[in-house]
Amino acid sequence: MRMAEIAARQHGVISVDQLRRCGVSKDALRGRVQAGRLHRMFRGAYSVGHSAPSLEGRLLAAVLAIGRGPYPHRHSVLGYWGAAVSHRGAAFLWGLLPATETPCDVIVSGYGGKARRAGVRVHRSDSLMSGDVTLRRRIPVTNPSRTIADLREAISRGRTGAISSWELRKAIRQANVIGLPIEERDAADRTRSDLERDFLTLCRRYRLPRPEVNVRIGAHLADFLWRGERLVVETDSYRYHRGEVAFHDDRVRELELMRLGYHVLRLSGTQIDETPKQVAEVLAAELRRRR
Repeated sequence: MRMAEIAARQHGVISVDQLRRCGVSKDALRGRVQAGRLHRMFRGAYSVGHSAPSLEGRLLAAVLAIGRGPYPHRHSVLGYWGAAVSHRGAAFLWGLLPATETPCDVIVSGYGGKARRAGVRVHRSDSLMSGDVTLRRRIPVTNPSRTIADLREAISRGRTGAISSWELRKAIRQANVIGLPIEERDAADRTRSDLERDFLTLCRRYRLPRPEVNVRIGAHLADFLWRGERLVVETDSYRYHRGEVAFHDDRVRELELMRLGYHVLRLSGTQIDETPKQVAEVLAAELRRRR
């Protein structure tokens, strides 16, 4: 009964140390596994009564396997669990990135001990502080600020399992949208120069003619212009183009450019990041048509 109560609080998973504290011996554990009452998820962590727990259960099982907690006499979240979900797993828990089938990312303080587990990617850090870890859905996880910092460091160091640069930008943008507390430099959102660079990179990658940048047309400044085809592309970030006033200004400028004989395509930073091939195909087709 006590074992079931613990698992119910922990997304259906339990550690081998908790099982022992419930009076389950090594032989009894083996018998429960053979009977299908316990299912091994990682060495040191089991699911109770079902072999396919939720992703939250899988993440918490990874924490139990690596942290060997909980430690009831320790008061901080990190101390209580001994480890925390980090990196991609933390981004999922905070709603910044979608779930994937990659190994579970777990972070621990310091560089000693904590044997590896199949299916778990262990990150060891001597800078991890108790204040960097909190609870989310009853799972110990790095806070949003630390999560973004860990993802950025993994990219800069080229570590196995690091996310792509555009996924990092997506995570930062989503944190801004839902109002999570992150570092000031991340909360500043993407700059206009970032968007310009990324759009020109897209044009170069897909062999599109290079457009003119920041061109004055009448009273307005167009982001990108193919002069011969009279095609204008405007690139928007969430922060720079949100709210009723910004929406109205964009429509006024777009209508005036169309009145002057220009065709206007408006692209978001998300489209440039996540669907570059489709964007390039549309641009190439429009350039051909207007020639």
